[in-house]
Amino acid sequence: MKAIQIKDQKIRVCDVEAPATPKAGEVLLKVLYVGFCGSDLNTYRGRNLMALNPVIPGHEIGAVIERVGADVPGDLRKGLVVTCNPYTNCGHCAACRNGRFNACEHNETLGVQRDGAMREYITLPWEKVIPAKELAPRTCALIEPMSVGFHAIDRGQVTDVDTVMVIGCGMVGMGAIVRASQRGATVIAADIDDHKLELAKTMGASYTVNTISEDVHAKLQQITHGDGPDVIVEAVGSSVTYQIAVNEVAFTGRVVCIGYAKGDVALPTGLFVKKELDVRGSRNATPKDFQAVIRYLRRGTCPVDKLISKDVTLEEAPEAMKWWNENPGKVFRVVVDMTNSGK
Repeated sequence: MKAIQIKDQKIRVCDVEAPATPKAGEVLLKVLYVGFCGSDLNTYRGRNLMALNPVIPGHEIGAVIERVGADVPGDLRKGLVVTCNPYTNCGHCAACRNGRFNACEHNETLGVQRDGAMREYITLPWEKVIPAKELAPRTCALIEPMSVGFHAIDRGQVTDVDTVMVIGCGMVGMGAIVRASQRGATVIAADIDDHKLELAKTMGASYTVNTISEDVHAKLQQITHGDGPDVIVEAVGSSVTYQIAVNEVAFTGRVVCIGYAKGDVALPTGLFVKKELDVRGSRNATPKDFQAVIRYLRRGTCPVDKLISKDVTLEEAPEAMKWWNENPGKVFRVVVDMTNSGK
């Protein structure tokens, strides 16, 4: 069967062995759509130190069930549209013992520490298969990245009295904007691209800040009447944006960190104490986050077509990755349509 493979900062279409008949407890999925995400881009750039080399990328999927093994619940049946939880959990580490399986010390995410879903078929344990409840398979490719943003808002304990700034208006950041807005918070979207900021307004942001062309500190002080945001979600992973988060968050505020910095970040740690800050990591997403995103998408208010920057076939995927690499600030998601692969 056909698949996409990244090896030594090169990307290609290749042939790989098709999965065997699913064993007991397993489900065979026919993959219809897969999104390229930021981790795939960093793997292509050689900056994802956690990724296998070579690796089949992809963990944001829309699929249908092709076949089920024995001992699989009856509601998972052939033809059902699904997505998947792409993370593993060992069940034994400190995070798992504390019930926070999304932060498992030994997690292996599809497309990173193990081969992913950018292939025609994939077999998964039934527990990782999530029914999509009437959503179109293409829309399902947005569920996982948005769920990561939803989880960050949980980690920030956001309520309706909070002003929340989300730095980075990619798919994960958009998820955070939606969830914070749903909770009644006042949301400030920050990015370097005005097009993304305009779209953020339609997703629930009350204010926007262009961190390149505007005075970030002055604008935040104006919006928050001199306090700074109660919560800042960092969804970029750069030294500059981490410093903005710590410098601009209100006294006794919360900084929620999603983005992986690619190098060391020098932070004004004195502000941690002076402001009595809560600085929290936010990793992956939980089953309830996936379900919350599915409920949101079922409402039909999400501008799906505006969040998918480019649709490509499997054969076009290598060139699409190269295009994204050259235009990173203009892209929300590139979605690979697997339905015509090899035809």
